[in-house]
Amino acid sequence: MTRLVLLSGWGIDQRIWQPLEPHWPDNVDVVTVDWPGYGKTPSLPGNATMETLAAAMANRLPSDAVWVGWSLGGLLATALLDYLPAPRGLVLLGAGARFCAPGSTLAAELADFQAVFAHRPDAAWRHFLHWQSQGEPTPHHAHTQLRELLGKTPVADHTTLATGLHWLATLDNRRRLKTPPCPVVHLVGEHDPLASQTARHEALTLEHCGHGPMLSQPAHLASLLAAKATALSVEEIA
Repeated sequence: MTRLVLLSGWGIDQRIWQPLEPHWPDNVDVVTVDWPGYGKTPSLPGNATMETLAAAMANRLPSDAVWVGWSLGGLLATALLDYLPAPRGLVLLGAGARFCAPGSTLAAELADFQAVFAHRPDAAWRHFLHWQSQGEPTPHHAHTQLRELLGKTPVADHTTLATGLHWLATLDNRRRLKTPPCPVVHLVGEHDPLASQTARHEALTLEHCGHGPMLSQPAHLASLLAAKATALSVEEIA
């Protein structure tokens, strides 16, 4: 039995994975985990470090599983490889070594977003849901799905969200991914509006979807993640 731990991204809790539930094959054991400050998990202080995050997640990220990190969740899971026992494998979904390169268009958009968030956090969160829905075949439907899953208000407090934006802007995992302690697979949507060119170059492309394939292609994504996780588990054991 292959174990998967699913980790969500910025501003979104484990409910994002619900569309995949009917499609998991019988040979995988799937657990969805919230980051601190999401769902019912206690928040971290505003000056939280990777060491602080690692301590909070130590009992929630088992080494006998494949971790699947989506978006910011992928960046954080990769960074935690320096602090926690390595998993059997790591799948990065819609995530590269860093969210954006300094000076890039995406970096400028993130800086603008952070400025808006500082003054209107709830409105910025709602805009983010729109933003990441844009690459799906039917963006309006994808956004409606997000709203139905998450509701109309942020799923984490403002301090948690601000810390997450800081990590999006600053985390650089190039060194960690150059010599990772476990096998790593990169997956990115063909039309992902949040994927850098570098991330696209390094990843296996998921056709006809954007940043949220769990919304637009749940059956295909569940099958693919299960297959990749099984292969990573076999590779790690070998």
